[in-house]
Amino acid sequence: MNIAVIGRGGHSKVVSDMIFSNGDHHIVGYLDDKYEHIRLIGNTFCCPISSAKRLISHFKDIKFVMAIGDNKTRQLIVRQLNLADEYYVTIIHKSAIISPSAKIGFGTVIMPNVVINANTNIGSHSILNTGSIVEHDSIIGDFSHVCPGATLTGAVQLGEGDFIGAGATIIPNIHIGEWTIIGAGSTVIHDIPSYCTAMGIPATVKKYNQRRAEVK
Repeated sequence: MNIAVIGRGGHSKVVSDMIFSNGDHHIVGYLDDKYEHIRLIGNTFCCPISSAKRLISHFKDIKFVMAIGDNKTRQLIVRQLNLADEYYVTIIHKSAIISPSAKIGFGTVIMPNVVINANTNIGSHSILNTGSIVEHDSIIGDFSHVCPGATLTGAVQLGEGDFIGAGATIIPNIHIGEWTIIGAGSTVIHDIPSYCTAMGIPATVKKYNQRRAEVK
């Protein structure tokens, strides 16, 4: 499969390694606005993000993956490109353990040693980072990021665009509203509303974010 990676920063390096580890996948291009024009470096196209449809016309079987860590930026680029879902590939590291009953959306990236258990539903263009655990019956919204070592126990619900910091733990049956940040190492034992930052043990709301109008 020919894959073009959107983003050329630190997160992109990890996603690229995952793609290289699959012998059936081949990176044919990187799209990032650090490139002003389309250029060929070796056998790889490097071009601005707006060039996606030109790559589609050049490669008949090309797929794209978002390799940008910031949730809002991923959403913005997906909306700007306005490509059909089928143009996005889900990247799953071979060490990940995923239940056959789990559902994973388009363009999501599942990093090494992730565990996704029964009847979970993972949205599109999300990141499940290294060693994170998503237990049974949990739901993760589109454009979310579960950071390394975070644990979502049974039947946790994350809204769109949520960011769960490294090592955070969320107890069963908790609902977290959309576009909320949970600080690293926090323990969430109560529902958390949308558009806020919560942290601590137990996690409490520290501030309401000022991006509500942008997101909606």
